[in-house]
Amino acid sequence: MVAVAVAERQEHARLRLWVRILRAQRLIEGQLRERLKTEFDTTLPRFDVMAALYRQPSGMLMSDLSRFLLVSNGNVTGIVDRLVTDGHVVRAQREGDRRTSIVRLTEAGTAFFEKMAAVHEGWVDSLLADIGEEDARHLAGILKSFRSNWERGA
Repeated sequence: MVAVAVAERQEHARLRLWVRILRAQRLIEGQLRERLKTEFDTTLPRFDVMAALYRQPSGMLMSDLSRFLLVSNGNVTGIVDRLVTDGHVVRAQREGDRRTSIVRLTEAGTAFFEKMAAVHEGWVDSLLADIGEEDARHLAGILKSFRSNWERGA
């Protein structure tokens, strides 16, 4: 009977943790969306695409980009189209395969992203200021471990 009560409390603890993570994510994401729109006239999905491309200066296949961002090819295509129009991204045909294209940041896109990223990091630091550096590292480690276990199917 005691083991059942302890198990139920643990399940509730995990449920409460999930709700708190979800709520924190929504609140922080809402703030970041608003600030990106107000200060840079851009969206969080555009920022995310540019961040992924920034990490891969030689470019990424559209399919790899969508897989990395965990969104559909159609969603990525629309975002990339807008970034191309804005002059932040270029598309190139992959050598030997005309059906696939590689996208990468332009010089202007890189400069714009670097400016946004620095401000974005400051916003995140401010929004999470109540969490100490050691606690932040510890929580990040727990979440990384969880992700690794989850990706293995555990």
